[in-house]
Amino acid sequence: MHNTWRRVALAAGLSITGALGGLVVAAAPAQAQAVESGSVTFSGDPGDYITGGGSYAYSVAGGDQLTTAASTDTSHVSVNVNGYNGDWWYLDFDAPGSQPLVPGTYENATRYPFNGAGPGLSLDGNGRGCNQLTGTFTVLNAVFGPNGYVQTFDATFEQHCEGGTAAARGEVHIANPPAPAPLDLALAVATDGTASTVSGKAVVHGTVTCNQPTSVSLYGTVTEIVKKAIVRADFTTRVNCVPGSPAAWTATATPAGTQPFVKGDVEVSTRAQGYDSQYNQYVEVNDTTVVTLRKS
Repeated sequence: MHNTWRRVALAAGLSITGALGGLVVAAAPAQAQAVESGSVTFSGDPGDYITGGGSYAYSVAGGDQLTTAASTDTSHVSVNVNGYNGDWWYLDFDAPGSQPLVPGTYENATRYPFNGAGPGLSLDGNGRGCNQLTGTFTVLNAVFGPNGYVQTFDATFEQHCEGGTAAARGEVHIANPPAPAPLDLALAVATDGTASTVSGKAVVHGTVTCNQPTSVSLYGTVTEIVKKAIVRADFTTRVNCVPGSPAAWTATATPAGTQPFVKGDVEVSTRAQGYDSQYNQYVEVNDTTVVTLRKS
């Protein structure tokens, strides 16, 4: 007897099922990306549960929506189909263990994500999925960019549900532009700053540079030894960064106690964080610099 099942997406790459398996931890997936040019086609033998013995064909050129994503270690590729006619399908290809998916034939594949150390495969959708499956897939071409970006992926597959002889067979072709460059942040902290003789606050400054527009948050700590006592205070600030020119930032650190910052050398530890809109993730850089404070 076949059971339909529903996929549940969880943070940090976790999948949970009930009676079929328990907890499975997979490599963290990258953000799904739209396929600019590609197709998914498959058909089944009479008696194949997934296809019902029918044939299916989807393509971006035909108005169907295809999305794809690879795990950050490129050991797993998923392809999702949102058909113009309302069909929906999921395809998964998984290399043994954490090996990258490279051209070659992967035999004795079992149902992803319950494939353990062996290769994994799964075609499911339109309300149907295998409880158990065996299959084979061949990766013809695979080109990845940073952060799980799928540039090119061509594969064929054969899947058998519940140990049956009837099979679903198909192929996937994906062609995307070369991967965009990930966000690159550079942080500089100036070696001069000021210590207010009135308020005891320390003011530090610097610049950040970037290769794509982003809002950069800066978090830091100023530490000074004054008469064998440690004076320490945190600071935060934010600056908009655009490619082509350094974005200047200034921040003020206010001591919590009665001991002020004074003229002299301090240690400034700074963390800059920006959001990479290309890959939907945060990027951060850190810096520790000795800064000389002068009176102000």
